Amino acid sequence: MKEGKIKYIPKEISWLSFNERVLQEAGNKDVPLLERLKFLGIYSNNLDEYFRVRVATLKRLSYYGRKAKEILGYDPKPTLRKIQKIVLEQNELFEKTYSEILKDLARNGIHIINEKELDNEQSAYVKSYFRNEVRTRLMPFLIEPDSNLPNLTDDAIYFGIILKKKKNNKKRYALLEIPSNVLPRFIVLPERNGEKYLIFLDDVIRFGMREVFFIFDFDEISAYTIKLTKDAELELADDYLASYIDNLSRSLQQRKKGVPVRFIHDRDMPSDLLKLITSKLNLGAEDVIIPGTRYHNFKDLMSFPAVGKKKFYYEPIIPVPHRDIHPGKSVLSAMLKKDIMLFFPYHPFDHFIDLLREASIDPLVTSIQITLYRLARNSSVINALLNAVRNGKSVTTIVELQARFDEEANILWGNKLMNEGVKVIYGVPGLKVHAKLCLITRVKGDVTQRYTAIGTGNFNEDTARIYTDHLLLTTEKKITNEVFKVFNFFQANYRKDNYYHLILSPFHLRNKINLLIDNEIKNATAGKKSFIWLKLNNITDRETIDKLYEASQAGVDIRIIVRGMFSLVPGIKNVSDNIKAIGIVDRFLEHTRFMIFHNGGDEEVYISSADLMTRNLDHRIEVTCPVFDESIRKQLKKIFDIQWHDNVKARKLDALQLNKITSKGEKTVHSQIEVYEYIKRINCGTT
Repeated sequence: MKEGKIKYIPKEISWLSFNERVLQEAGNKDVPLLERLKFLGIYSNNLDEYFRVRVATLKRLSYYGRKAKEILGYDPKPTLRKIQKIVLEQNELFEKTYSEILKDLARNGIHIINEKELDNEQSAYVKSYFRNEVRTRLMPFLIEPDSNLPNLTDDAIYFGIILKKKKNNKKRYALLEIPSNVLPRFIVLPERNGEKYLIFLDDVIRFGMREVFFIFDFDEISAYTIKLTKDAELELADDYLASYIDNLSRSLQQRKKGVPVRFIHDRDMPSDLLKLITSKLNLGAEDVIIPGTRYHNFKDLMSFPAVGKKKFYYEPIIPVPHRDIHPGKSVLSAMLKKDIMLFFPYHPFDHFIDLLREASIDPLVTSIQITLYRLARNSSVINALLNAVRNGKSVTTIVELQARFDEEANILWGNKLMNEGVKVIYGVPGLKVHAKLCLITRVKGDVTQRYTAIGTGNFNEDTARIYTDHLLLTTEKKITNEVFKVFNFFQANYRKDNYYHLILSPFHLRNKINLLIDNEIKNATAGKKSFIWLKLNNITDRETIDKLYEASQAGVDIRIIVRGMFSLVPGIKNVSDNIKAIGIVDRFLEHTRFMIFHNGGDEEVYISSADLMTRNLDHRIEVTCPVFDESIRKQLKKIFDIQWHDNVKARKLDALQLNKITSKGEKTVHSQIEVYEYIKRINCGTT
């Protein structure tokens, strides 16, 4: 593919380019050693979801011929072939990187060994662990010539097993699920000479497997790992409440029986066993079949045991308290004085929990309304809401059932809230509620005061430690009155209202983006300064991309920082010469979404829950919020500028998708560290 020959990159291909940036971090020797292992885990976990969702959707669309091309704008069949090629290439790099990390670990006294490398003490330990923890969880399935395979669990790992009798070369075949969902994948073994040793759960099972199959007469037993990834896409009818939940629950059950979209196997698996399993799974030439190593499900590397020295991990970043929020002081009062912008994980998420707790016990607070998309496992947000309802507040939650892979958890949370007296609204039929909103209402005498929080990420204290996100706390009436209208929309049969400041998808955002870009085009055409700065997760909507191309041709300076999918192609002569783009992958997931438009010098600044994707513009409830406070506007501009000049973790995004680090300047700029230092300075009174 020659640079400048294409105008759009299929979003599925651009996503693979993003995941390659993650893989690059695993191979980067400047990254602490055990953090590199985690990046391999993140890469693997990302790829699993990619196949379950994106490849599965493409595969389904591929059956629709020309109609699919109309829907996508490109033919899914060659795209699927290209995906297969890229994934196989990346898999080679993954295996090479993993092998290098294992060597580096061994040089530093950390060894991952298999069942044949155990010494006597370790063998005794593994035997005991197998009998006490593992054996009772193993339930093999014998594969008979005329039997069907059981419904294999999506994304679990299995052993394909051969039991062989040497005398007559007779073989039996079996399947055995590795119970890594209930047992740790890595078991720490007794040390040798002060060095650390670990073993995969897979090899613990290999070690004791003869005890499982003792009733059969065999001389040899061998096990080869397989993994199946299934189509996870949900297709829901636009039902209400109970029927909606029932429909979702049925869809979740169907997911477990979904169509295979990827099959990975140990490349050393004998051909007879491989042929037997693939034929019983009805896998053919069109299916993605990937030969791999002895081990699969490397996502488990994300929870690798903490066996290393301090230097093998990132130095902890201690969140900086916001200068306008003080321990033991009212957050509501602080919001009355001025707008506050929190920036996670550089600021503590505790500030938001403190706000909810204060609202839950303040006698003058009458109600709390909040949207919930993805929640922490042990959610303090939920605890604060339950506390509020127990204290007599009216609490309303908009719980999105279609938060992918969190549906079951959200049903459970919704039921828990409802049982305690919280009013639970399950989203909007046909539209995902992706907006991040909280509204607190306080009444004193005949005065009603509203406080709102508007974010770019979920109200989730777990992800707030590892995702970068902005959360605006404000009492500005232009904002709070319109957030009030949004919650009325959820409760009053989706009654549309007029909005003069907030921008709602799917009603207004597409048009507003076009108007903002048109304004920059007009100024550039008139010879005035103009620019567009975008910091987003994904840009794939073709109409918006065409509008940005139009702006580039008019001379608008466009800078884009995008983490994930990016279908736009910068640098095409006479099309996108004035567009430059980078992607940053570092220890924190870049999740913030904000936009800055020059607007003739009177800059317009917005934070948003939305990316520039068709789904966010046309099929989701999203909120884009103007930032009015001048000091916060300056902060966002400064943060963008720091990130734009990153030359340590920023990759240039272009048609070639080579993911090259942006060129070094006179000064090294590692943006996540620089931003942290900037946040420390402005919150500790030194600027």
